[in-house]
Amino acid sequence: MSFEFSGLSGWKPPDDYEEVQSSVPGITVFAPRPENSDIREKVKKFECPQCGADTKYNVSAGGVACEHCGYVASIEVKHVGTSAEQFEFTLETVSEAEQGWGVKRQELHCNNCGAEITLVEGEISTNCPFCTSSKVNIQTAKSDVLRPRFLVPFKIKPEETGVKEWLGKGWFHPKELSSSSNVKDFSGIYMPFWTFDADIFSRWEAEVGHEESESYYDSDTKEHKTKTEIHWQWKKGHVSLNIDDLLINGSSHTSRIILEKLYPFDMNGLVEYNPDFLAGWKAQAYDVTLTKAWDEGKSVIRNKAKGACYSDTGSSHIRNFSMTADMSGEKWRYILLPVYISAYMFKNKVYQIMVNGQTGKVAGQRPVIWWHVWSLIVLMLLPGGLLGLIGLPLLFLGGVGIVPLILGFILLIFGIIGSVWLHNYAVNEEAA
Repeated sequence: MSFEFSGLSGWKPPDDYEEVQSSVPGITVFAPRPENSDIREKVKKFECPQCGADTKYNVSAGGVACEHCGYVASIEVKHVGTSAEQFEFTLETVSEAEQGWGVKRQELHCNNCGAEITLVEGEISTNCPFCTSSKVNIQTAKSDVLRPRFLVPFKIKPEETGVKEWLGKGWFHPKELSSSSNVKDFSGIYMPFWTFDADIFSRWEAEVGHEESESYYDSDTKEHKTKTEIHWQWKKGHVSLNIDDLLINGSSHTSRIILEKLYPFDMNGLVEYNPDFLAGWKAQAYDVTLTKAWDEGKSVIRNKAKGACYSDTGSSHIRNFSMTADMSGEKWRYILLPVYISAYMFKNKVYQIMVNGQTGKVAGQRPVIWWHVWSLIVLMLLPGGLLGLIGLPLLFLGGVGIVPLILGFILLIFGIIGSVWLHNYAVNEEAA
């Protein structure tokens, strides 16, 4: 290690040294530059040993294959499933984790949405799969991120996604969507995820209400009637929960709403990470750190514990609720999961579609023909409104309008409920 005093001029550190943080004011500290993990890694090139062409992981073959001569090499990998190793929240488990991808890759950076996707070295990509922007540049992939320990390989081939059929479903979506030429461009991307396990012990206390029927005499009608009253009582209890493989998205550039519609992924399909699975495929490193992901995970876990405590009360009438949640045995994994992504333009607006690369489940955004939606809403509200208009004047003619008035009110309530549901559903289809 070398030191430079602020008053000394003309001195330069050796080429293989770099400045590091100094705890002494006025002193600049230089230390040997750490070896680049890309250099330490054995660079693996995906070339066919028979013809020299580029090879790619083939979903059907389950191994690295050459599209030119038909060469196929199986991947030696251990299937681990849900028994995949987990790590405790200690500094040692993070600092000792391997970094980089285990193979030299380059990175596509989108200047429009900020997404970063790693590519096989030499691959040319001119559009961002997340937003279709061509404002991209290629740079060397970062080597200081944690290396995934496990992944779920792609099981569904691009031509088996069934996206065009999905786009054509629904009478309030444009029919020309299913024939859109832009939708065929799908990118298979291994997406980053954190999984968390924890044991939760929660204590709760609340006023719990129970409905009880009581009989009474109505002096006005001179009849015995029944009424329901809620009797409140302070109660307390406790629940235990085991959280297993809670998924938290490691990318901030993808829609959480769409991704969660692709769940579940079958964790029994986890295998040990091998760079061969990334041959010819894109991958994304996490930009949501372990700490941030765990903060989000704790929030989800607490909500699950709250729901379990509410169920433990045995009543839907609860007030003055309080709860404590103690966590133990917290563990994590960093894994990659297979997702097909396509962003397409329709009438100058960008929409995104995702497909679960393991199960084939489709989710995404679809434009809506709003006049279709509003027409149906009018039809749902019309019967109740018409009966109300008919019953109201008849009410003054001997009371004969009471029946259509009551029936119209009931139909109007159902119409309003259906209209609200339909409107929210259409909004979610476009804004997912």
